[in-house]
Amino acid sequence: MEYKSTRAKSKEQESIVSKNLDMKRQSNSGATAFYKGDVIGSNILIECKTVMKESKSFTIKKDWLEKNKEEAFQMKKNYSALAFNFGDNKQNYYIIDEKLFRQLVSYIDSNSD
Repeated sequence: MEYKSTRAKSKEQESIVSKNLDMKRQSNSGATAFYKGDVIGSNILIECKTVMKESKSFTIKKDWLEKNKEEAFQMKKNYSALAFNFGDNKQNYYIIDEKLFRQLVSYIDSNSD
């Protein structure tokens, strides 16, 4: 599928992430002072990033992570994550901080057979 704008490509990724995680896609995210992030869960704010053309690499910027963490705090969310893909919208990957990763590891360990 060819996209005419980065907005259309981003909207598709946000829709996929929100559907896969059963969360709400934020319309016009970043366009208002009140509603931040691209996908919102009950206690997490997710920022989505993609590229227009399929790629084998993706650069993650520290500013994205810091901004998302601050916006999550402003929206009274305890957690933040960055979702990204390599432009194919087949697989999203998530970046979380160490605190949340430790909680995930603890949950996995306590629920394994």
